[in-house]
Amino acid sequence: MSPSRSSAPHPSTSTSPSTTPTPAPSRFRSVGDPGPEPSAVRRALPGPAAGPPARPASLVSARSVRLALCVVPVLLAGCWAVTNRPVLVEGIRRLVAADPGWLLAGAGLTCLSWVAASCVRQGALPDRLPPGLLLASQFAAGAANHALPGGLGAHAVTLRFLRGQGVPLNRASASIGLYSLVRSGAKALVLLAFLAASPAWRRLGALVPDERLLVPMAAGTGAVVAVVGAVMVFVRPVRRPVTGLVRSALADVRLVHSRPGRVIALWGGAVSMPLVQAGTLACVGASLGLGLPWEQVVLAHLAAGTAGGALPAPGGLAVDAALVWTFVTFGAAPAVATATVIGYRVLTDWLPLLPGALVLSALMRAEVL
Repeated sequence: MSPSRSSAPHPSTSTSPSTTPTPAPSRFRSVGDPGPEPSAVRRALPGPAAGPPARPASLVSARSVRLALCVVPVLLAGCWAVTNRPVLVEGIRRLVAADPGWLLAGAGLTCLSWVAASCVRQGALPDRLPPGLLLASQFAAGAANHALPGGLGAHAVTLRFLRGQGVPLNRASASIGLYSLVRSGAKALVLLAFLAASPAWRRLGALVPDERLLVPMAAGTGAVVAVVGAVMVFVRPVRRPVTGLVRSALADVRLVHSRPGRVIALWGGAVSMPLVQAGTLACVGASLGLGLPWEQVVLAHLAAGTAGGALPAPGGLAVDAALVWTFVTFGAAPAVATATVIGYRVLTDWLPLLPGALVLSALMRAEVL
Protein backbone atom coordinates (compact mmCIF):
# COMPACT_ATOMS: atom_id res chain seq x y z
CA MET A 1 0.00 0.00 0.00
CA SER A 2 1.52 3.31 -1.11
CA PRO A 3 2.10 5.84 1.49
CA SER A 4 -0.53 8.68 1.64
CA ARG A 5 0.44 12.04 0.14
CA SER A 6 0.53 14.95 2.44
CA SER A 7 -1.76 17.69 1.15
CA ALA A 8 0.04 21.07 0.48
CA PRO A 9 -1.65 24.21 1.38
CA HIS A 10 -3.67 25.92 -1.41
CA PRO A 11 -2.11 28.97 -2.88
CA SER A 12 -5.20 30.98 -2.04
CA THR A 13 -4.92 30.07 1.62
CA SER A 14 -2.72 32.45 3.69
CA THR A 15 -1.93 32.80 7.29
CA SER A 16 -2.00 36.65 7.07
CA PRO A 17 -5.06 38.32 8.41
CA SER A 18 -7.76 38.82 5.85
CA THR A 19 -8.76 42.31 4.70
CA THR A 20 -12.34 43.28 4.35
CA PRO A 21 -13.12 44.78 0.89
CA THR A 22 -14.39 48.40 0.90
CA PRO A 23 -17.87 48.64 -0.52
CA ALA A 24 -18.29 50.88 -3.57
CA PRO A 25 -20.08 54.14 -2.94
CA SER A 26 -23.73 53.87 -3.67
CA ARG A 27 -25.64 56.33 -5.74
CA PHE A 28 -28.59 56.02 -3.41
CA ARG A 29 -28.82 57.72 -0.04
CA SER A 30 -29.94 55.69 2.91
CA VAL A 31 -32.76 56.75 5.16
CA GLY A 32 -30.54 58.02 7.99
CA ASP A 33 -27.99 59.85 5.76
CA PRO A 34 -28.48 63.61 6.10
CA GLY A 35 -27.02 64.24 2.62
CA PRO A 36 -25.02 67.26 1.44
CA GLU A 37 -25.34 70.67 3.02
CA PRO A 38 -27.95 73.02 1.49
CA SER A 39 -25.28 75.67 0.86
CA ALA A 40 -23.22 73.18 -1.14
CA VAL A 41 -26.28 72.29 -3.15
CA ARG A 42 -26.93 75.95 -3.86
CA ARG A 43 -23.34 76.42 -4.97
CA ALA A 44 -23.55 73.41 -7.24
CA LEU A 45 -26.78 74.49 -8.89
CA PRO A 46 -26.32 76.76 -11.89
CA GLY A 47 -27.43 80.30 -11.15
CA PRO A 48 -29.34 82.62 -13.44
CA ALA A 49 -27.43 84.06 -16.34
CA ALA A 50 -25.78 87.33 -15.38
CA GLY A 51 -27.13 90.09 -17.56
CA PRO A 52 -25.55 93.49 -18.28
CA PRO A 53 -25.40 95.75 -15.21
CA ALA A 54 -28.18 98.27 -15.02
CA ARG A 55 -27.16 101.88 -15.56
CA PRO A 56 -27.63 104.18 -12.60
CA ALA A 57 -30.53 106.57 -12.91
CA SER A 58 -28.28 109.55 -12.17
CA LEU A 59 -25.96 108.67 -15.07
CA VAL A 60 -28.88 108.36 -17.48
CA SER A 61 -30.34 111.68 -16.35
CA ALA A 62 -26.94 113.40 -16.63
CA ARG A 63 -26.55 112.16 -20.20
CA SER A 64 -30.06 113.33 -21.04
CA VAL A 65 -29.34 116.80 -19.67
CA ARG A 66 -26.04 116.98 -21.57
CA LEU A 67 -27.77 115.91 -24.79
CA ALA A 68 -30.48 118.51 -24.27
CA LEU A 69 -27.88 121.22 -23.69
CA CYS A 70 -26.20 120.27 -26.96
CA VAL A 71 -29.39 120.08 -29.00
CA VAL A 72 -31.24 123.17 -27.74
CA PRO A 73 -28.79 125.75 -29.19
CA VAL A 74 -28.87 123.98 -32.54
CA LEU A 75 -32.68 124.07 -32.57
CA LEU A 76 -32.76 127.74 -31.59
CA ALA A 77 -30.21 128.61 -34.27
CA GLY A 78 -32.24 126.62 -36.82
CA CYS A 79 -35.43 128.48 -35.89
CA TRP A 80 -33.64 131.81 -36.21
CA ALA A 81 -32.23 130.77 -39.61
CA VAL A 82 -35.70 129.82 -40.86
CA THR A 83 -37.31 133.05 -39.70
CA ASN A 84 -34.43 135.23 -41.02
CA ARG A 85 -33.59 133.29 -44.15
CA PRO A 86 -32.95 136.28 -46.50
CA VAL A 87 -30.54 137.88 -44.02
CA LEU A 88 -28.72 134.56 -43.51
CA VAL A 89 -28.39 133.87 -47.23
CA GLU A 90 -27.02 137.35 -47.86
CA GLY A 91 -24.59 136.99 -44.95
CA ILE A 92 -23.27 133.66 -46.24
CA ARG A 93 -22.87 135.12 -49.73
CA ARG A 94 -20.81 137.99 -48.33
CA LEU A 95 -18.76 135.60 -46.21
CA VAL A 96 -17.79 133.53 -49.26
CA ALA A 97 -16.53 136.70 -51.00
CA ALA A 98 -14.58 137.94 -47.95
CA ASP A 99 -10.98 139.14 -48.11
CA PRO A 100 -8.77 136.09 -47.28
CA GLY A 101 -5.94 138.25 -45.95
CA TRP A 102 -8.04 139.68 -43.14
CA LEU A 103 -9.45 136.23 -42.38
CA LEU A 104 -5.92 134.84 -42.09
CA ALA A 105 -5.03 137.62 -39.66
CA GLY A 106 -8.14 136.77 -37.65
CA ALA A 107 -7.08 133.11 -37.54
CA GLY A 108 -3.68 134.15 -36.16
CA LEU A 109 -5.34 136.20 -33.41
CA THR A 110 -7.52 133.20 -32.58
CA CYS A 111 -4.39 131.17 -31.90
CA LEU A 112 -3.15 133.94 -29.61
CA SER A 113 -6.35 133.66 -27.56
CA TRP A 114 -5.37 130.12 -26.47
CA VAL A 115 -1.93 131.40 -25.46
CA ALA A 116 -3.55 134.15 -23.39
CA ALA A 117 -5.87 131.63 -21.72
CA SER A 118 -2.88 129.45 -20.85
CA CYS A 119 -1.13 132.46 -19.28
CA VAL A 120 -4.16 133.18 -17.09
CA ARG A 121 -4.41 129.53 -16.03
CA GLN A 122 -0.74 129.45 -15.05
CA GLY A 123 -0.96 132.80 -13.29
CA ALA A 124 -3.88 131.60 -11.16
CA LEU A 125 -1.85 128.72 -9.70
CA PRO A 126 1.41 128.87 -7.69
CA ASP A 127 2.55 125.49 -9.04
CA ARG A 128 4.47 125.39 -12.30
CA LEU A 129 2.66 123.56 -15.11
CA PRO A 130 4.20 122.10 -18.31
CA PRO A 131 3.64 124.82 -20.97
CA GLY A 132 3.02 122.47 -23.89
CA LEU A 133 0.45 120.32 -22.12
CA LEU A 134 -1.21 123.42 -20.66
CA LEU A 135 -1.62 124.96 -24.11
CA ALA A 136 -2.95 121.66 -25.49
CA SER A 137 -5.47 121.41 -22.65
CA GLN A 138 -6.78 124.93 -23.36
CA PHE A 139 -7.09 124.11 -27.05
CA ALA A 140 -9.06 120.98 -26.16
CA ALA A 141 -11.16 122.93 -23.65
CA GLY A 142 -12.60 124.98 -26.51
CA ALA A 143 -14.22 121.85 -27.94
CA ALA A 144 -15.71 120.96 -24.54
CA ASN A 145 -17.31 124.41 -24.28
CA HIS A 146 -19.84 123.44 -26.95
CA ALA A 147 -21.41 120.87 -24.61
CA LEU A 148 -21.93 122.95 -21.47
CA PRO A 149 -22.96 126.60 -20.95
CA GLY A 150 -21.06 129.33 -19.19
CA GLY A 151 -17.60 127.93 -19.85
CA LEU A 152 -18.26 124.87 -17.68
CA GLY A 153 -16.83 122.53 -20.32
CA ALA A 154 -13.47 124.34 -20.33
CA HIS A 155 -13.41 124.42 -16.53
CA ALA A 156 -14.10 120.67 -16.36
CA VAL A 157 -11.24 119.89 -18.76
CA THR A 158 -8.90 122.21 -16.86
CA LEU A 159 -9.86 120.63 -13.53
CA ARG A 160 -9.04 117.15 -14.86
CA PHE A 161 -5.74 118.46 -16.24
CA LEU A 162 -4.74 120.04 -12.94
CA ARG A 163 -5.67 116.90 -11.03
CA GLY A 164 -3.55 114.87 -13.44
CA GLN A 165 -0.60 117.16 -12.68
CA GLY A 166 -0.88 116.39 -8.98
CA VAL A 167 -2.64 119.58 -7.87
CA PRO A 168 -5.01 118.92 -4.94
CA LEU A 169 -8.72 119.27 -5.59
CA ASN A 170 -9.26 122.28 -3.34
CA ARG A 171 -6.37 124.22 -4.89
CA ALA A 172 -7.41 123.28 -8.43
CA SER A 173 -10.97 124.46 -7.74
CA ALA A 174 -9.63 127.66 -6.15
CA SER A 175 -7.50 128.38 -9.23
CA ILE A 176 -10.53 127.99 -11.51
CA GLY A 177 -12.49 130.39 -9.32
CA LEU A 178 -9.63 132.91 -9.40
CA TYR A 179 -9.39 132.51 -13.18
CA SER A 180 -13.07 133.32 -13.64
CA LEU A 181 -12.97 136.24 -11.19
CA VAL A 182 -9.88 137.84 -12.74
CA ARG A 183 -11.21 137.41 -16.27
CA SER A 184 -14.49 139.10 -15.36
CA GLY A 185 -12.74 141.92 -13.52
CA ALA A 186 -10.24 142.55 -16.32
CA LYS A 187 -13.02 142.54 -18.93
CA ALA A 188 -14.99 145.06 -16.88
CA LEU A 189 -11.93 147.33 -16.63
CA VAL A 190 -11.32 147.18 -20.39
CA LEU A 191 -15.02 147.90 -21.03
CA LEU A 192 -14.94 150.93 -18.74
CA ALA A 193 -11.81 152.20 -20.49
CA PHE A 194 -13.44 151.97 -23.91
CA LEU A 195 -16.65 153.53 -22.63
CA ALA A 196 -14.65 156.49 -21.39
CA ALA A 197 -12.63 156.81 -24.60
CA SER A 198 -15.31 156.21 -27.25
CA PRO A 199 -18.30 158.49 -27.84
CA ALA A 200 -20.27 155.50 -29.18
CA TRP A 201 -21.31 154.54 -25.64
CA ARG A 202 -24.33 156.82 -25.97
CA ARG A 203 -25.83 154.44 -28.52
CA LEU A 204 -25.68 151.59 -26.04
CA GLY A 205 -28.55 153.11 -24.10
CA ALA A 206 -30.98 151.40 -26.48
CA LEU A 207 -29.55 148.03 -25.44
CA VAL A 208 -30.23 148.51 -21.72
CA PRO A 209 -33.49 146.74 -20.73
CA ASP A 210 -36.30 148.85 -19.32
CA GLU A 211 -37.73 148.72 -15.80
CA ARG A 212 -40.14 145.90 -16.66
CA LEU A 213 -37.15 143.60 -17.16
CA LEU A 214 -34.72 145.12 -14.68
CA VAL A 215 -36.99 144.69 -11.66
CA PRO A 216 -37.61 140.92 -12.16
CA MET A 217 -33.92 140.38 -12.94
CA ALA A 218 -32.86 142.21 -9.77
CA ALA A 219 -35.45 140.31 -7.72
CA GLY A 220 -34.31 136.97 -9.10
CA THR A 221 -30.65 137.79 -8.44
CA GLY A 222 -31.46 138.84 -4.89
CA ALA A 223 -33.43 135.65 -4.28
CA VAL A 224 -30.56 133.50 -5.53
CA VAL A 225 -28.09 135.34 -3.30
CA ALA A 226 -30.41 134.97 -0.30
CA VAL A 227 -30.85 131.22 -0.86
CA VAL A 228 -27.11 130.67 -1.25
CA GLY A 229 -26.43 132.68 1.91
CA ALA A 230 -29.04 130.73 3.89
CA VAL A 231 -27.57 127.42 2.74
CA MET A 232 -24.08 128.55 3.71
CA VAL A 233 -25.22 129.62 7.17
CA PHE A 234 -27.59 126.82 8.18
CA VAL A 235 -26.41 123.72 6.27
CA ARG A 236 -23.23 122.54 7.99
CA PRO A 237 -22.28 119.78 5.47
CA VAL A 238 -22.15 122.48 2.79
CA ARG A 239 -20.64 125.22 4.92
CA ARG A 240 -17.58 123.29 6.08
CA PRO A 241 -16.15 122.29 2.66
CA VAL A 242 -16.94 125.71 1.18
CA THR A 243 -15.20 127.41 4.08
CA GLY A 244 -12.13 125.23 3.53
CA LEU A 245 -12.19 126.02 -0.18
CA VAL A 246 -12.37 129.77 0.49
CA ARG A 247 -9.45 129.58 2.91
CA SER A 248 -7.36 127.67 0.38
CA ALA A 249 -8.31 130.17 -2.33
CA LEU A 250 -7.31 133.16 -0.19
CA ALA A 251 -3.98 131.53 0.65
CA ASP A 252 -3.27 130.88 -3.05
CA VAL A 253 -4.32 134.43 -3.99
CA ARG A 254 -1.83 135.88 -1.50
CA LEU A 255 0.89 133.52 -2.72
CA VAL A 256 0.24 134.24 -6.40
CA HIS A 257 0.25 138.02 -5.94
CA SER A 258 3.55 137.81 -4.07
CA ARG A 259 5.26 136.62 -7.27
CA PRO A 260 5.64 139.25 -10.03
CA GLY A 261 5.78 136.64 -12.78
CA ARG A 262 2.45 135.14 -11.74
CA VAL A 263 0.87 138.60 -11.47
CA ILE A 264 1.96 139.52 -15.01
CA ALA A 265 0.72 136.20 -16.41
CA LEU A 266 -2.59 136.42 -14.54
CA TRP A 267 -3.63 140.01 -15.17
CA GLY A 268 -1.77 140.51 -18.45
CA GLY A 269 -3.41 137.44 -19.96
CA ALA A 270 -6.82 138.42 -18.58
CA VAL A 271 -6.61 141.91 -20.11
CA SER A 272 -5.29 140.65 -23.45
CA MET A 273 -7.95 137.96 -23.90
CA PRO A 274 -10.92 140.28 -24.69
CA LEU A 275 -8.67 142.49 -26.82
CA VAL A 276 -7.43 139.52 -28.87
CA GLN A 277 -10.98 138.20 -29.32
CA ALA A 278 -12.20 141.65 -30.32
CA GLY A 279 -9.28 141.91 -32.75
CA THR A 280 -10.41 138.69 -34.41
CA LEU A 281 -13.90 140.14 -34.75
CA ALA A 282 -12.51 143.36 -36.20
CA CYS A 283 -10.49 141.41 -38.79
CA VAL A 284 -13.58 139.50 -39.88
CA GLY A 285 -15.56 142.74 -40.07
CA ALA A 286 -12.82 144.38 -42.18
CA SER A 287 -12.84 141.41 -44.58
CA LEU A 288 -16.59 141.80 -45.09
CA GLY A 289 -16.82 145.59 -45.22
CA LEU A 290 -18.64 146.07 -41.91
CA GLY A 291 -18.02 149.81 -42.05
CA LEU A 292 -17.41 150.35 -38.31
CA PRO A 293 -14.18 151.66 -36.78
CA TRP A 294 -12.20 149.18 -34.75
CA GLU A 295 -12.88 150.88 -31.41
CA GLN A 296 -16.62 150.51 -31.97
CA VAL A 297 -16.14 146.84 -32.88
CA VAL A 298 -14.18 146.29 -29.66
CA LEU A 299 -16.81 148.16 -27.63
CA ALA A 300 -19.60 146.13 -29.26
CA HIS A 301 -17.79 142.88 -28.46
CA LEU A 302 -17.26 143.84 -24.82
CA ALA A 303 -20.81 145.13 -24.33
CA ALA A 304 -22.43 142.15 -26.06
CA GLY A 305 -20.27 139.70 -24.14
CA THR A 306 -21.25 141.31 -20.85
CA ALA A 307 -24.95 141.39 -21.70
CA GLY A 308 -25.05 137.90 -23.24
CA GLY A 309 -23.03 136.40 -20.40
CA ALA A 310 -25.95 137.06 -18.04
CA LEU A 311 -27.91 134.41 -19.99
CA PRO A 312 -25.64 131.34 -20.17
CA ALA A 313 -26.25 129.31 -23.32
CA PRO A 314 -24.10 126.64 -24.98
CA GLY A 315 -22.16 127.76 -28.01
CA GLY A 316 -22.40 131.50 -27.17
CA LEU A 317 -25.84 131.84 -28.77
CA ALA A 318 -26.95 134.69 -26.49
CA VAL A 319 -23.68 136.58 -27.10
CA ASP A 320 -24.08 136.22 -30.87
CA ALA A 321 -27.61 137.62 -30.80
CA ALA A 322 -26.49 140.56 -28.64
CA LEU A 323 -23.51 141.14 -30.95
CA VAL A 324 -25.65 141.38 -34.09
CA TRP A 325 -28.04 143.71 -32.30
CA THR A 326 -25.16 145.94 -31.14
CA PHE A 327 -23.66 146.15 -34.65
CA VAL A 328 -27.03 147.16 -36.08
CA THR A 329 -27.40 149.76 -33.32
CA PHE A 330 -24.01 151.23 -34.28
CA GLY A 331 -25.19 151.59 -37.90
CA ALA A 332 -24.09 148.38 -39.66
CA ALA A 333 -26.31 146.61 -42.19
CA PRO A 334 -28.10 143.55 -40.75
CA ALA A 335 -26.77 141.21 -43.45
CA VAL A 336 -23.16 142.34 -42.96
CA ALA A 337 -23.50 142.19 -39.17
CA THR A 338 -24.85 138.65 -39.41
CA ALA A 339 -22.05 137.61 -41.78
CA THR A 340 -19.46 139.11 -39.42
CA VAL A 341 -20.75 137.16 -36.44
CA ILE A 342 -20.95 133.94 -38.49
CA GLY A 343 -17.38 134.41 -39.73
CA TYR A 344 -16.20 135.11 -36.21
CA ARG A 345 -17.78 131.89 -34.95
CA VAL A 346 -16.31 129.94 -37.87
CA LEU A 347 -12.80 131.09 -36.99
CA THR A 348 -13.03 130.82 -33.21
CA ASP A 349 -15.35 127.84 -32.67
CA TRP A 350 -16.33 125.77 -35.67
CA LEU A 351 -12.96 125.36 -37.42
CA PRO A 352 -11.07 124.41 -34.21
CA LEU A 353 -13.91 122.10 -33.08
CA LEU A 354 -12.72 118.88 -34.78
CA PRO A 355 -9.00 119.39 -34.05
CA GLY A 356 -9.88 120.29 -30.46
CA ALA A 357 -11.93 117.12 -30.06
CA LEU A 358 -9.04 115.06 -31.44
CA VAL A 359 -6.58 116.72 -29.04
CA LEU A 360 -9.01 116.11 -26.17
CA SER A 361 -9.22 112.43 -27.08
CA ALA A 362 -5.43 112.17 -27.37
CA LEU A 363 -4.93 113.76 -23.96
CA MET A 364 -7.41 111.35 -22.41
CA ARG A 365 -5.70 108.35 -24.02
CA ALA A 366 -2.35 109.59 -22.74
CA GLU A 367 -3.93 109.89 -19.27
CA VAL A 368 -3.08 113.58 -19.10
CA LEU A 369 -6.75 114.27 -18.35
